[in-house]
Amino acid sequence: MKRIGLISDTHGYFDERIAEYLSTCDEIWHAGDIGNIATAEKYHAIKPLKAVYGNIDGQDVRIVYPQQQRLLCEETKVFITHIGGYPGHYERAVKQELEMSHPKLFICGHSHILKVIYDKKFNVLHVNPGAAGIYGEHKVRTLIRLSIDKTEIKDLEIVELGAR
Repeated sequence: MKRIGLISDTHGYFDERIAEYLSTCDEIWHAGDIGNIATAEKYHAIKPLKAVYGNIDGQDVRIVYPQQQRLLCEETKVFITHIGGYPGHYERAVKQELEMSHPKLFICGHSHILKVIYDKKFNVLHVNPGAAGIYGEHKVRTLIRLSIDKTEIKDLEIVELGAR
């Protein structure tokens, strides 16, 4: 079983409270708009970091992290990208990916809106961890922790980090 910390839209922001919550995880997955490579390195210093770049990320981040991640965690297929949409309103490329590869977990960021929605059409759990940074329209900074045990996604926990 693996415990995963999901974050997105940090926009170069890092605080020790985030580090404290993520230190209990086995891995950190960042769904884009990291902000800069120095911020990525701070998260990577806590736990192994898997990330994608977002629309505000520069070349320093884009050289290290891809636009999309397809991975197998335990026995669960996972797809991560920054701009993805949500059930019924997916970006075209995301919809094609869901139709072709059938992941069990789809993670994206970008909207700064925390969402956890099971999509019956694609048989996938859609998760947007909201925004952990201080820039944007969101009112509360959030992250998500969850466990993956073989093919089961469980113990999902929303962490509110306070006002942005």
